[in-house]
Amino acid sequence: MNFTIVQANYLDQQQSEEISLLMNAYAMDAMGGGQPLDAHVVDTIAAELAKRPYAFSFIGYVDGKAASLINCFELFSTFACKPLINIHDFIILKEFRGYGLSQKMLGHVEEFAIKQGCCKLTLEVLSGNESAKAAYLKFGFDNYQLDPSAGHALFWQKPL
Repeated sequence: MNFTIVQANYLDQQQSEEISLLMNAYAMDAMGGGQPLDAHVVDTIAAELAKRPYAFSFIGYVDGKAASLINCFELFSTFACKPLINIHDFIILKEFRGYGLSQKMLGHVEEFAIKQGCCKLTLEVLSGNESAKAAYLKFGFDNYQLDPSAGHALFWQKPL
């Protein structure tokens, strides 16, 4: 199995289609909500990401086929006064799971972040997604906390 990782060019037609395909597969997975993406999202996601200079993605290919995707956003740590990278979406197609691709993709993001002078990587994971949690723990992620007596951070949302 030949595995390669490339930084996505959002304006490249093939990579734009691969991003849409991978995102839609993620959305249809139980851990992505179990529903396909709206057609508008499928048609415009790469173009919308291209408009955001702080967005970047990596596509993982197995034997030339798009198998995984990580969408990232550069943010800023006010406590460290340095950039950080938030991994917003992480997709590995079902047929490619179990081959260690998660560690390779995360390693690629980490190398990129170090070159950018980032202080940390962040991500969110559903509490019931045991396989993703195991992969993240194996890579060195853990709950975010400043003082253990204050507890760990929670990720909340308010839909608009």
